[in-house]
Amino acid sequence: MKKNIIAMNASIMIGLGSILAAPSVYAESISDLEKQKESIQEQRSGVESNISDTEKKIDSLQDKQMTAEDQIAAIEAKIAESAKKIDAKNAEITQTKKEIEALKEEIKVLKERIAKRNEVLKERALSFQETGGDVNYLEVLFGSSSFGDLVDRVGAVATIAEADRDILKQHELDKKDLEEKQKAVETKLASLEVAKAELLEIQKQQKQQKQEKDALVKKLKQQTEKHEHEKMGLEEEKANLAAQEKAIKSAISLEHQRLAELEAARKKAAAEAKKRAEQEAAQAAAQAASQAASQASESKKQSTSSGYSAKSNSSSSSSPASSNVSQAPAVSSGTFTRPSAGYVSSTMGERWNKQHAGIDIAASGTVPVVAAADGVVSRSYFSSSYGNVIFVTHSIGGQQWTTVYAHLSSRQASEGAVVAKGQQIGIMGNTGHSYGQHLHFELHKGPWNYSKSNAVNPLNYIPN
Repeated sequence: MKKNIIAMNASIMIGLGSILAAPSVYAESISDLEKQKESIQEQRSGVESNISDTEKKIDSLQDKQMTAEDQIAAIEAKIAESAKKIDAKNAEITQTKKEIEALKEEIKVLKERIAKRNEVLKERALSFQETGGDVNYLEVLFGSSSFGDLVDRVGAVATIAEADRDILKQHELDKKDLEEKQKAVETKLASLEVAKAELLEIQKQQKQQKQEKDALVKKLKQQTEKHEHEKMGLEEEKANLAAQEKAIKSAISLEHQRLAELEAARKKAAAEAKKRAEQEAAQAAAQAASQAASQASESKKQSTSSGYSAKSNSSSSSSPASSNVSQAPAVSSGTFTRPSAGYVSSTMGERWNKQHAGIDIAASGTVPVVAAADGVVSRSYFSSSYGNVIFVTHSIGGQQWTTVYAHLSSRQASEGAVVAKGQQIGIMGNTGHSYGQHLHFELHKGPWNYSKSNAVNPLNYIPN
């Protein structure tokens, strides 16, 4: 009997030992979660620093862009001024060409006049050759019939000689005037052409400068857009890290709650076990005393044996009846279960010159999407790229995981919700940057980040 009591107490102590050992396991889990929370906080700090650096780059680029645009405005003003000067030179050139055309007409008349004078002079020269020069004049003089006629003839000869001298003098003046006018107009036209060429060259350089500044502004705008896109991604990463930190805190709270419940259950179980042990020990002692008394008073009778009945506590566990959801995949026994029914239409890897950080599962009709593992919903929102998307944070064996469920037609789990493996969280859809109904599923070993550097191939972890 004493051996039975010792064995019973040993069994109770083993049970208590198991209960007492349990909190250390959960304490280790909380420690892991705290480390994950600290890691996320460090990453958030790093992301915030990157956002600050990106904002500084954007501000610097915008300042350079404004400076370049001011320079372009100044160059455009110079180009406009050069254009005005070129127009003025063109007008002067046009006027000068008109003057040249008018001068050509004058020159034509002058040339005709000179040609006629040349003919007269040729006749004079021919007369001199034929008569010996002065003979002609002597004949005129000696051929006079009277003194008066002689006087008249002398005056006529003098007049003719004077006319010849005038013709020669005017001839020289006209030729000189013609040469001067031609030279002046040609010099003026050449000067205008040179000035116009210089203005055109200046304008060409100004237009080249404007093209260079336009190219610079375009480049600065592209760089600004790139950094603004990076900033948006970093801000989204920051929001996701904040949500994951919140989810980890929720998980820590749940672990503390579970630990408190476990400690209460342990104390209750210990008290009940102690009470049962005392009751069973008292009952065993009473039975032993009863047996001794019975044997002493009835030594000649056949002793009867009495047994004792030990109370046993039975516990029953019930699992919640899972609702049969149409086309929902069966929950697998691995770490992660398949998030939806359908076929894999696109695998992880490079696609359209970009990294496809997950897999696409396609199916028609109303297709439920389920949580791939137990976890806490860190984000549930509408994204311009992901569409309706849900992020779930998991802590499995001290390792943080993040699953992403994108392009949903509807979301059935809100931020902070605790979800179980295989629990429906949405319906497959075609929202965001999507072509055709499918589920875009990502698995990250660690937190989600903008560069998706923690992404792993889901096909290596979920059933095919």
